[in-house]
Amino acid sequence: MHTHILPDTMTKLTRMGDATLYEPAGDQPQSERAAQGATPKIRETFLKREPYQSRSLTECIANVSTPTGKKPLLKTMITTACERNCFYCPFRAGRAKTERLTISPDELAKAFNNLQASKQVDGLFLSSGIIKGSVTTQDKIIDTVEIIRQRYQYKGYVHLKIMPGAEYDQLYRAMQIADRISVNLEAPTQERLDALAPKKDFNRELLSMLHLAHQIRREHPHEKLAQSVTQFVVGAVGDTDVELLSLTTNLHRRLGLARAYFSAFHPIVQTPLENNLPTDPIREFRLYQSSFLLRDYGWEVEDLPFEDGGNLWTDVDPKRAWADVNLRTAPIDLMTADKPTLMRVPGIGAKNADAILRARRKGALRDLGDLRKIGIAAPENAAPYILLGGRAVPVQLGLF
Repeated sequence: MHTHILPDTMTKLTRMGDATLYEPAGDQPQSERAAQGATPKIRETFLKREPYQSRSLTECIANVSTPTGKKPLLKTMITTACERNCFYCPFRAGRAKTERLTISPDELAKAFNNLQASKQVDGLFLSSGIIKGSVTTQDKIIDTVEIIRQRYQYKGYVHLKIMPGAEYDQLYRAMQIADRISVNLEAPTQERLDALAPKKDFNRELLSMLHLAHQIRREHPHEKLAQSVTQFVVGAVGDTDVELLSLTTNLHRRLGLARAYFSAFHPIVQTPLENNLPTDPIREFRLYQSSFLLRDYGWEVEDLPFEDGGNLWTDVDPKRAWADVNLRTAPIDLMTADKPTLMRVPGIGAKNADAILRARRKGALRDLGDLRKIGIAAPENAAPYILLGGRAVPVQLGLF
């Protein structure tokens, strides 16, 4: 007689270890993903598009930069089963290579408490496949965190996924008990989404969640509510960078989106897109660089250097590309420019701009050595684009 032994909760977590590998959770998504999935075995099997089975609990713990500092987060799911058929997703309905595991809210909350008590984790990123509808699945996510907050009195960082088409009350409750909520738009338009995840409605199920979150924050101005973030799958179905950045800029400015994540497409075996080419990681990197310029530096989409097809140049970062066109013949004088103008110079960010403003109140900045003294690490990179007191900056040529 064969006895079927059900896996315990920690075994389930371990076997889900790679489940959220490409789900960004913190403020430095590229370095965090590299750290979580840096083992040669994961890279090797992924590049071969073979199924990979996690064997270590550490693979579902990611060191993540959060608004309250760097923390080891448990990244996991309520279930790896799903009734949706998203064309890019390893958890899509009917994919035989995916092991279907489910953890109850009580189980998961207890396991998290044990990991947190032993100081292995200090935060939670919780996602899920969809089973018995989005509302039922969202309830399980909320139930898990309520147990963690109320029974185990955990006060730390929580990042929750919002299921497509969740109800208003569920969204409000999630925003009360989490620090961040993710509403993954996945694509910039309904047309792109149809080619990527045909059972999802872009406006009704996804974009409306971000509108509702903004509405909830306005209706409850005195409550501490979770920030909203979103994620896109980049390059699988013809989406362009100008589409992605135009939408995210609108969401930042109109709906208070905290940030957008860009995940370069990787083909997964036994999915409809398994034979599509992977997206070059440099495209993802350029999207992040451009997104920060738009969100934090006050740039407009029209300032960015796009190729004819609507994608960013990949061979040069967008700030330098803009400077090459606009500043080589009209350099910025660091002794007179205001802060936003200073931040247009390659190599000068907000902190460097503040340092320049402070320094010039005390006297003139005369050369690259003066810039280095106030904290600009590589002032020679800025040299072609700046003046100091109306004069071009002398640059010492290398000997070889």
